Amino acid sequence: MNTESINEFLKKAPPFQFLADSDLIDICKNITIQDYTKGTNILKQNGPASDSLRIVIKGGVKVSLRSPEGQDLIVDYRGEGDSFGLWSIIEGGTQKTTVVAIEDTTCCLLDKNRILSLLDTNAVFTEYFLKSHISKYMDKVLMEMNSSRLLGGSDRILYTTQVGEINSRDIVTVEKSSSIFNTAQTMASNRISSVIVVDKDGLPEGIVTDRDMREKVVAKAEDINKPISTIMSLPLIRVDAKDYCYEAVLKMIRHKIHHLLVIKEGKLSGMITNHDLMILQGKSPICIAQEIEDQQTVEGLAPISKRINNLIGMLLKEGAKAVNITTIISEINDSLVTRILEIAEKKFGKPPLPYCWIVYGSEGRKEQTFRTDQDNAIIYADPKNQAEAKAAEEYFEKFAEFVKNSLLQCGFSLCTGNYMASNPKWRQPLSVWKRYFTDWITTPKSEAILASVILFDFRPVYGDISLGDSLKTHLLNSLKNQDMFFLQMARMTVNVRPPLGFFKTFVVEKSGEHKNQLNLKFKIIAPLLNIARLYSLEKQIPETSTIERIEKLKGIHNVIKEFGDELQYAFEFIMLLRIHHQVAQIETGAQPDNFINPDKLSNLERMTLKQICQLITKVQDIINSHYMLGRLI
Repeated sequence: MNTESINEFLKKAPPFQFLADSDLIDICKNITIQDYTKGTNILKQNGPASDSLRIVIKGGVKVSLRSPEGQDLIVDYRGEGDSFGLWSIIEGGTQKTTVVAIEDTTCCLLDKNRILSLLDTNAVFTEYFLKSHISKYMDKVLMEMNSSRLLGGSDRILYTTQVGEINSRDIVTVEKSSSIFNTAQTMASNRISSVIVVDKDGLPEGIVTDRDMREKVVAKAEDINKPISTIMSLPLIRVDAKDYCYEAVLKMIRHKIHHLLVIKEGKLSGMITNHDLMILQGKSPICIAQEIEDQQTVEGLAPISKRINNLIGMLLKEGAKAVNITTIISEINDSLVTRILEIAEKKFGKPPLPYCWIVYGSEGRKEQTFRTDQDNAIIYADPKNQAEAKAAEEYFEKFAEFVKNSLLQCGFSLCTGNYMASNPKWRQPLSVWKRYFTDWITTPKSEAILASVILFDFRPVYGDISLGDSLKTHLLNSLKNQDMFFLQMARMTVNVRPPLGFFKTFVVEKSGEHKNQLNLKFKIIAPLLNIARLYSLEKQIPETSTIERIEKLKGIHNVIKEFGDELQYAFEFIMLLRIHHQVAQIETGAQPDNFINPDKLSNLERMTLKQICQLITKVQDIINSHYMLGRLI
C-alpha cells in the first residue's frame, strides 16, 4: 500500500479518522505494512512488549490470556479497522497477552513513540481510547493488581464456584401436617440439621432446623404432637443455583440464617448451609457473623470486631472485586451494629416509641473498607402527646450515648462533624426529619447542601424499617421540580476536579506529610460519588450504592447511557486501588489512609488512573454545561 491508500484507510478507522489532515499525513509517512499468515503468533504472552500499535487492514486476530491456573482466556477478537498493542506500549516490560492471526492478516504498524506522543498531545485521540478501552481492559488491570501485590497464591473459590456445584441434592421434606415428634425422628434418622416443610403439592412453605427444635420446642416445653407448621421458620430465603457462593454468604449474613434453598430453573434443587461454605472456603465471613450473633456483651464484641479488618486481606487473596469486598464488610458491620442495638435495648428496656436506626456516608452506600467514622441517626415515630415526647427524648438520649461508646469500643471512631445519633439534632421524630429534608431542598444554602450530601445517602439498618422507608419516599417526592437545589448540588459536584494538570500530569501535594502524593478519596472517589448522587436524585432513584445507582441510571439517564459502563469500571478500579494501598499500609503497621504516590504505580495503573480522571472531568463538564453554572460565578 502506498501513502495515499494508507491515508484513505485510516480516515475510516477510529480514532485516526478524527485527526486533522496534517496529523494524518505525518502519521502515514511513519507507517510500515506487515503481513501475517494464519496461525502466526504476532505477540506472545510473557514475550517482548509490542514496539508498535498495529491496525488491522484485512483479516483478523484473537487476543487471549493464559491464567495462573493454565487456562487460556479469550480477551477479544479484532478485525478490519481495529488496533492492538496499545496497553503493551504503555506498560512496557513483557507482553501481557497473546495475539494470534486467525486468518491471513495485514496490519499497518505505527511506532510506539509516535503513539505515546499522540496520547500526550491529541485530546481527540486520547478521548477515543479512554472510552473504547477503559472498560475492555479493566479486567486485565484488576488481574494485574491482584497478581502483582498479593503474597501467596490466589484462591478465588468463593467467587468462581456456583452454588449449584456444592449444594446438597437430596433434600429431606416433611408435610406441614406432620407432627413435631415425627419430624424430629426424621431428622435424627437422616442425621440432618434441617428439613423443608412442604404443602400437599410438595411445594416448599417453610424450614425447620435443629435450632428451632431447641428454642421453640425443648426450651418452651412445646407439645410435640402439634403440627410442624407451628414452629417452622418463614420466609424461606432462596438462592439460584447459578449464583456464586459469595452471594449465598451475603444472604446468610444479612438474614442471620444458616440454610438457603437452592432453586434451579424455577424448581427446588437442593440446600446449601453455612457448613458447606465453611468447608469450601476453610474460613468464612459467616464465622465472624456467627460469633457476633452469639455475643451477649459489648466487651465480647470488641475483639471480634477487630478481626473484621483481617477479612479484607483474605477476600483480596480470593480475587474478590472491590464491590464484593465492601458489600461483605458492610453486611458484617451491619450485624455488629444490630447486635449492639439489641444489647442496648436489653439494657434500657423496650423503647417508648418505634424507631429506625439509619446509617449514611460510606456505611449508607455499603462502600466501607476499613473502620470508618460513625455516621448514624435515629428516626422515631411521632409522639402523640408531650408525655410520649419527653419519654422518647430521655430514652433515646441514654440509648444513643451507649451505642456511640459501644461502637467506639469496637473500633468505630467518632464523627468529626458530629453526625451521630448521640447528637440530639440527629435523633428526632419522623415529622422533624421530613422537615429537615424539605428545608434543605427548598432552601439550598451551603450548609444544607453539605447535610444533603451526607444524609441523603442514608440506609435503614435496624428497628422499624418502615420509618426509614417513609423518609426515603418523602425525600424523593420532595425533589421534584426543585431547580435551585439541583443547581447548587451540581455546582458542588463540579467544584472538586480530579488531580490532573494541563499537561496530563498528576497534581500532587507540594509539601507536608503527604508530599508527592494525591488524595484518592477526596480528589477522585468523591467527585465520582457526587456525579452518581446528583443524577440519581435527579431521577428520584432510591438506591444509595454508587454501583447500583449507575446501573439504574444506565436505562433512564442520557449521560449515564453513554458513560455508565466506564464509570462503573472506574469506580471498581479506584476502590480496589485504595483497598490494596490500605492493606499494604496495615501489613507494615501503618494507619491506613487515602494518599497514594502515583510514581509508585505501574505504567498501566497510572495510565488507567489518568483516563479515569479525564472521564470524571468530561462528565463534570457536561454537568457544568447542562446547568449553565457559569452564571453562578
